[in-house]
Amino acid sequence: MKENMIEQQQLPLLEFDTNKIAKMMPEHFAHLPKKLSPKCVLAFSHTSVEKIAVKYNARQNGKISSCTTELPVYIVDFQGEEIGLVCGFIGAANAAAQIEELYAGGVRNFIACGAAGSLTPQPLGALVIPTAAVRDEGASYHYAPPSYEIEADKDVAACIAKTLKEAGMPYVEGKTWTTDGLYRETEEKIALRKERGCITVEMEASAMIAAARFRGARFGQILYCGDDLSGAGYDHRDFFKAEDVRCLLIELALLSCKNLQQ
Repeated sequence: MKENMIEQQQLPLLEFDTNKIAKMMPEHFAHLPKKLSPKCVLAFSHTSVEKIAVKYNARQNGKISSCTTELPVYIVDFQGEEIGLVCGFIGAANAAAQIEELYAGGVRNFIACGAAGSLTPQPLGALVIPTAAVRDEGASYHYAPPSYEIEADKDVAACIAKTLKEAGMPYVEGKTWTTDGLYRETEEKIALRKERGCITVEMEASAMIAAARFRGARFGQILYCGDDLSGAGYDHRDFFKAEDVRCLLIELALLSCKNLQQ
């Protein structure tokens, strides 16, 4: 009988297993899309994904579904290269599972894009390239040994930075805080994360980095500053209405994917 190599810890999330084979795998589900492009953009805005799909006359290549929604997986002919495009599932656990399912379908290079809360004074729509993510969520601990934060893939971040610079788009680089607790971003926690160098807060980055790396894929991300948590109060800034920013973000992510060397 095989000996269990996992040492029990005080907290279950600290019991990381390096075994890449699980009881249930994406390959068990016949409905998941196959033969996907090796490059894919994950965009966290359904309406923006649909607008870009229409603009580029994208064709659908399957779908990723859950018990509550279905997300079309598109193939976009972007400047002569076929690149996948799909709306991202919200939350670390869902995002990690989506990475798994797209990887099983053939994706090996991911660039995600979407909104984040700003922890430092930044204008609405300011672009951020995450260099690392604080792991204040649960999913990443199933894909990487316990640590306070996880570094982003440097080569992908560098490609994104070069793409934005050549496109004349200003940006900043820095850490992001990934949290499961949407309504637990307290004043004290924000101050602590800022001390660690975080400039944004969102719900998926650390899990997506960890899941992609665990499977041997590359991952990068472009965030835009949406709501503002840097002041004395909370400012929503109506960032849901920033449709033009989100569409531009997807096109910048597609361009970054195209520039990414395989």
